[in-house]
Amino acid sequence: MRNAAVVIFLVILFVVLALVFVSFQVRETESALVTRFGKPVRQITEPGLYFKWPPPIESEHRFDSRMRVLEADLGETPTKGAVPIIVNTYIVWRVAEPLAFFNAVGTPTEAESKLLSHISDAQNNVIGRHYFSEFVNSDPNNVKFDQIENEMLAELQNAVGNAYGIEIRTLGIKQLKVSKDVSKDVFERMRAERNRKTVATITEGQAQARKIKSDADLKKKILLAAAEARAKAIRAQGDAEAAKYYEMLEEDPDFAIFLRNIEALKKILQERSTVVFSADSEPFKLLKEVPDIEPKK
Repeated sequence: MRNAAVVIFLVILFVVLALVFVSFQVRETESALVTRFGKPVRQITEPGLYFKWPPPIESEHRFDSRMRVLEADLGETPTKGAVPIIVNTYIVWRVAEPLAFFNAVGTPTEAESKLLSHISDAQNNVIGRHYFSEFVNSDPNNVKFDQIENEMLAELQNAVGNAYGIEIRTLGIKQLKVSKDVSKDVFERMRAERNRKTVATITEGQAQARKIKSDADLKKKILLAAAEARAKAIRAQGDAEAAKYYEMLEEDPDFAIFLRNIEALKKILQERSTVVFSADSEPFKLLKEVPDIEPKK
């Protein structure tokens, strides 16, 4: 019995050791590559338990497929206008294709070394196409940070492509600095630009004020001319009517006064109104009796 137990134990130990040598587990956060005599033969991107030939025939290489953050060192880069800026760029990347990654770089350390070189190239190329005012500006609408970051990401992805088996998910500018001399020049330019805008605004306001005053003066002259013409017309009409009554008054004073009273009475009574006057007052005495007036021939 004792010998049988030893044999069973040895069999179990052999099976366990065999499983250890011919199987391996890939976790959810990993991807793997199986090599046969050092040459890649199979890549694994799904988690689970897998089998292989025991070493040295086949070996597995596991890679962490989670997102990694790589931050480049601060570097000075000239903008399009030859104004230097200091930027600190970072990327978020992961191993996407184990086979391509193993063939191109082999290890994450080597991958990050190559990525830093590509980040520097993309940074120099893209920043060199944009003016300093697109990074630092008093007007937020003129700052193009998002556009610049997207251009850098696209250029980096094109450079890396599928050759490295790497997926670059995000790129961003963490810091942006300028030297003291550049800062002084920038503030001087911003102050000059502000002064220029102030002068332009004041000049424009003065021009508009002169235009408004000129328009008001012109309208004033037109209205005064129209009022004066209207007054002349009214005066002429009044003078004509007065001349007519004067003529009648000279020819027949009593008849002229009678016509004037009739006209006044017509105007007073043309609307509904209650008026209390003595019946003997002019021109209401006409309501009692009509004077005996005959026009002169």
